[in-house]
Amino acid sequence: MTALQAGAATIVDETVQRPEGARHYLLAQPATPVAGKLPLVILLHGHAASANLTFGKGKIDDPAAAWLAVADREGLLVIAPDGAKGSDDKQGWNDCRADAPTNPKTDDVGFIAAMIDQAVAQHNADPSRVYLSGASNGGGMVYRAAIEMGPRLAAVAVSSMLMPTKNLCAAPKRALPVLVAHGTEDKIAPYAGGEVGHFLLTGRGSGLSAEDSVKYWRELAQLPSTPTITKVPHRDADDKTALVRYVWGSDPNGTQVEFLKMENAGHVQPSIAHNLSWLVQAVLGKQNGDVEFADETWAFFKDKCAP
Repeated sequence: MTALQAGAATIVDETVQRPEGARHYLLAQPATPVAGKLPLVILLHGHAASANLTFGKGKIDDPAAAWLAVADREGLLVIAPDGAKGSDDKQGWNDCRADAPTNPKTDDVGFIAAMIDQAVAQHNADPSRVYLSGASNGGGMVYRAAIEMGPRLAAVAVSSMLMPTKNLCAAPKRALPVLVAHGTEDKIAPYAGGEVGHFLLTGRGSGLSAEDSVKYWRELAQLPSTPTITKVPHRDADDKTALVRYVWGSDPNGTQVEFLKMENAGHVQPSIAHNLSWLVQAVLGKQNGDVEFADETWAFFKDKCAP
């Protein structure tokens, strides 16, 4: 086990034994020790990505790396695990899409549960304040975890992913606080729903529309149909994207559903400090720069606890 400094947080390499062998993850801890039990946030990367990329140690300046500053500022544990390789030899997650044959076949719900157990036993994680956030295929895995291990989770967040059209998983029985962010110009997980992927990325299944995905969880929570709507202040007139925040449920301590609609944005999280290159945006679509998605997500998570 090795440790290194990354911004203000300290990153430690960890493994947990699973039926398929040792599974690897990175654990970020506050640089300054924090008394008491610590909230735990688990970040699930997208298809073909990695734990290293999530924590800013790859070729792309992933917006998820902003969680390292949040970990130190707020006194959190943040885990970035590696997925498993599927039939396309790309690292990802066994989410609920029945029509995604390139997904790995691993028990990734069991892997998430094992990481939580290890963090509670070894790193003083608070079992009542466990949160998941995932992007793209990682977001699909968050939906699966929300369905299959909901009582262990205080809240979840999904960016750039749709609820599956053809579902391997049973219908969820327990509502959860859910934050969803999706770009209206997402060409990989299309905002209006349909086939996931592009001409070079096949076998990735299909999904409901972004709005129907949000509606699914809002109706499960039996929240009123009318949201509170806020337009996020725009920082840069040259940025042709915009953010609109829809929130169902008025109690930040209770079950809320939030939808961050990213107008004219693509398959990428918004960020102020972590700007993707023009080449990456040419592939994934435009990136909004009005909020730091890690901060937006933690603001949604922080007051919520599992029962």
